[in-house]
Amino acid sequence: MDHLDRLEAESIFIIREAYKKLGKLGMLWSIGKDSTVLLWLAKKAFYGHCPFPFIHVDTTHKIPEMIEYRDRVAKELNLDLIVHTNQEAIDKGIGPESGRLVCCKALKTEGLQQVVKKYGFDGLIVGVRRDEEGSRSKERVFSERNKDYEWDYSNQPPELWDQFKTDFPKGNHIRVHPLLQWSELDIWEYIKRENIPIIDLYFAKNGERYRSLGCAPCTGKIKSNASTLDEIIEELKHTTTGERAGRAQDQEDSYALQKLRKDGYM
Repeated sequence: MDHLDRLEAESIFIIREAYKKLGKLGMLWSIGKDSTVLLWLAKKAFYGHCPFPFIHVDTTHKIPEMIEYRDRVAKELNLDLIVHTNQEAIDKGIGPESGRLVCCKALKTEGLQQVVKKYGFDGLIVGVRRDEEGSRSKERVFSERNKDYEWDYSNQPPELWDQFKTDFPKGNHIRVHPLLQWSELDIWEYIKRENIPIIDLYFAKNGERYRSLGCAPCTGKIKSNASTLDEIIEELKHTTTGERAGRAQDQEDSYALQKLRKDGYM
């Protein structure tokens, strides 16, 4: 069993454990590489049929190719897909020009909370990784939010030797992170090994590519000539640039994601 085999086995165990121990579950699918790997793992965990729906919070500001890819893959894989938009915030005119933290809170955080409340989800399976960003390094595999969806990042229980806490007070909301131990390089090597169909925005065109995907006004490209999986993997082995270097909200406030995630962001 090699490194990727061990990561895969652990992630599948976590997904199955969540399904067994928690109540009603949904899985977030942002269309990016991490959540698409998570989708792949979920299908493996349940032999091709996922017993829970996939959720896409649509801000209406996504890169158009992301929406085309979402709809095409959902149809090809026959996914039970929930697409939700915080229409109330849109009608109020909230958008990127309102300030990125205001926009993310309304269109992503509050939009997600609306989905959880509307469908009665007890937990969400999410494709975050510890190495991606500072506040995510404070996460746990089974991570509790209170009744107001708030995350207390200063009071996280230990998770030793894969002994995960799965009993939580009724009414609290649980986030499950099967990819927490994976690195960005692991993700790309697994995509190559499994031949996972991934959106082509990640592959360089005219000397640029996306390394991280989000809303169009807030997501920039990086300089790169990596146009194949092998070239991306080789580039990552030598890069000194952070994965989210192209994400505008991270530049606006060095603690932006921690503030957003404290209030229930993905």
